[in-house]
Amino acid sequence: MADTGTHTLTVVGLGPGDPSLLTQQARDILAAADEVWLRTARHPTVAGLPPGPRYQSFDEIYESGASFEDVYRQIVARALELASRPGGLVYAVPGHPLFGEATVRALLDRAPAEGISTAVVPGISFLDSAAVALAFDPLADGVLLLDALAFAPHRRLLVPERPTIVAQVYDRRAASQTKLALLESYPPQHAVRVLRASGTADAQIADTTVEELDRTDGFDHLTLLYVPPLPPLEDVRSFEGVRAVVARLRAPEGGCPWDLEQTHETLRRYLLEEAYEAVDALDAGEPKRLAEELGDLLMQIVLHAQVAEDNGEFVVEDVFASIATKLIRRHPHVFGDLQVAGSDEVLRNWETLKQNERGDEPLLDHVPKAMPALLQAQSVQSRAAKAGLAPPPPDPSAVIAALDALSDDGVTSSPERLGELLMGIVALARDRGFDAEEALRHAIGRYRAQVADAESARRTAG
Repeated sequence: MADTGTHTLTVVGLGPGDPSLLTQQARDILAAADEVWLRTARHPTVAGLPPGPRYQSFDEIYESGASFEDVYRQIVARALELASRPGGLVYAVPGHPLFGEATVRALLDRAPAEGISTAVVPGISFLDSAAVALAFDPLADGVLLLDALAFAPHRRLLVPERPTIVAQVYDRRAASQTKLALLESYPPQHAVRVLRASGTADAQIADTTVEELDRTDGFDHLTLLYVPPLPPLEDVRSFEGVRAVVARLRAPEGGCPWDLEQTHETLRRYLLEEAYEAVDALDAGEPKRLAEELGDLLMQIVLHAQVAEDNGEFVVEDVFASIATKLIRRHPHVFGDLQVAGSDEVLRNWETLKQNERGDEPLLDHVPKAMPALLQAQSVQSRAAKAGLAPPPPDPSAVIAALDALSDDGVTSSPERLGELLMGIVALARDRGFDAEEALRHAIGRYRAQVADAESARRTAG
């Protein structure tokens, strides 16, 4: 390339491997260059590059680098040095420069700050050659494109209901890493197609399964995987799979008659029951049972969301948005700049944020009246106390007198005795024909009214 006196970086895509697939633009730029640096000379297209330039590669960095990240960092640093020369740098990479090329992404990010202008010369990508080999339309089929190197920290990248291409399965270790990620979402016998040397005269396609994926040889830098989609009703390890099952149950044609009859009101009791069963499994210390009970509880949530969607009330994405935005808003020490000293300060901030969100809404409106009476009593008293609105507690002698009126037993301060007294009150109430739950609910109602009066008086005084 002629010396222009400017700092330039020209990135050229070499295509998938067949020299005949090198674009004319790429061929012209390479032929006009005095020197071309290859990210790697281990690519079939290199043997058919136009003569004339002095071709050099960064392969020796691969041999000395401690990791891919270290190799890429060294290549980027060296390439920026070369591009800073008066004649600039022509840098050639396999495939398309913007498909899975970490060094190109880093160079394009850093070059402007170094005063280096950049240009990208496209190449035919591995996705193009894979589409031909497997006869699919990436756009119409909704193909998901993933990098095998990304699975280690981010296994949740998979969307099993979409056909998936996994690139850069360069050795058996990468295949094993991919297999473990796939097994989290796909059954072991799910089909996988292994494409080797796609886009060259030596292209091969081998069929295997997720379970057998890493038990064969032949993985290299030209290997990629095609994972066919899971049918929605077989995608049982994802939320979308559960959602598809529930939607099918509620389908007007072919759905379940019982599920079609359900409303928010008829499902109310099951939501409570499943929540209590999950708590019971948690208290029993049974992880497998807890997983099952949480699944039953999740089914109730999804079913309520499906009923709401069918009725035009809301969709399940509204449920996600509600909780996600609330968590972000109430954790400014995590998602913002607020500094906290510990969990006590976190709780104080949480209560302050809740109060600000509530505005002029009555303090106790968000304590569900459907809560069990004892739990509800504790919740309303706790909230009122934090706001400085709690009515004064009754005189202990009055409580003792009330207890003595039901029983001759004395009162001690131990939690066990208190529990026994509460159980005794319930037993005595039942013996005398009283509903202890209903009585406590009436008392809670009076307590709520007292707090509301105190809250109103404070607003009036303020």
